[in-house]
Amino acid sequence: MRTQIGIIGAGPAGLLLSHLLHLAGIDSVVLEARSRAYVEERVRAGLLEQGSVDTLTEAGVADRLHRQGLAHHGIELRFDGAGHRIPLTDLTGKVVTIYGQQEVVKDLIAARLAAGTRSGNPAILFEVSDVAVHDVTTDNPRISFTHDGVAQVLDCAFIGGCDGFHGICRGAIPEAIIRVYDRIYPFAWLGILSHSRPVSEELIYARHQDGFALATMRSESVTRLYLQCAPDENLDEWPDSRIWEELHKRLGCGDELQQGKIFQKGVTAMRSYVVEPMRHGRLFLAGDAAHIVPPTGAKGMNLAIADIRVLARGLERFFARNDASLLEQYSEICLRRIWKGQRFSWWMTSMLHRFDGEDRFEHRVQVAELDYVSTSRAAMTTLAENYVGLPYEV
Repeated sequence: MRTQIGIIGAGPAGLLLSHLLHLAGIDSVVLEARSRAYVEERVRAGLLEQGSVDTLTEAGVADRLHRQGLAHHGIELRFDGAGHRIPLTDLTGKVVTIYGQQEVVKDLIAARLAAGTRSGNPAILFEVSDVAVHDVTTDNPRISFTHDGVAQVLDCAFIGGCDGFHGICRGAIPEAIIRVYDRIYPFAWLGILSHSRPVSEELIYARHQDGFALATMRSESVTRLYLQCAPDENLDEWPDSRIWEELHKRLGCGDELQQGKIFQKGVTAMRSYVVEPMRHGRLFLAGDAAHIVPPTGAKGMNLAIADIRVLARGLERFFARNDASLLEQYSEICLRRIWKGQRFSWWMTSMLHRFDGEDRFEHRVQVAELDYVSTSRAAMTTLAENYVGLPYEV
């Protein structure tokens, strides 16, 4: 097969890249290791910055998002038994929207399969295996793979490495070139989905002496709740009764916290990770293939969308004008935003979590930080600007 852009990974990054390229008249094929059902049901992050919503809207794939998404105008910081609202919209004029990552994926898959490709190739091939990239430093890179038991090769002009943290694309960049920045946190999140009314119309971030807790939602009848826990936590030691007891204690929401049927339970590791550069020859990394953030700042999917905005425009400029200048700046432009997202996520994580070996002094400093952020308009504005999403570079 031959196409203009070969894309590895059918997550938000790969699918959005393929869709934006299609709108620009550029052909692509997406290769995905998992089945369509798996990627559409895989529960991930669920908070979109204003800029991410605008991007999906401009791309024509946000009709369901606008019908079902929950727009939020503030968040609450809860500590020392009291809640303090950060009025995001009043401070920035923007909102954030709750809409699950798997829903974004469903919308993008539907759009790509409906539009098809100009070359007649499949827009997306699911359940491929043995994927490898070749000749990425030449003008004719290739992707080899197996589909339905048949070994195939996809010839293309560029490769979008959107295959996540555990994908193969990052490993195609030589160790002598790549720089890795990594921090693994000494705690994780135990997350649940519950058939119950959300405790609040807005997210609650709670700092408690026994550990962090977060109350969010997926819909008006499905609650998403998190508890700080050990990275190697044994879920067998967390029956539903213990989870609800701990949530009541850490959130301090009283009867507002409804106890519904828990239908999903899991542990999310906490990591900050960045690789530089995000480009090697004609291979471009995007999303989790290049960076991971702790979920406290809600930046993962949003950073991936920001990467794709830059990459899609760079490819459009190349094919329209034979101008590679934006592609050559891809890493530099994306990394400026990525490191700001990393800083914000690290700051939120450090301010709200209990660290192993933490002494009374550190606890008081954290509380003082929260007190300052929740009472100073300047500090609240800093948090709000980062939370709703910094402006995109022109």
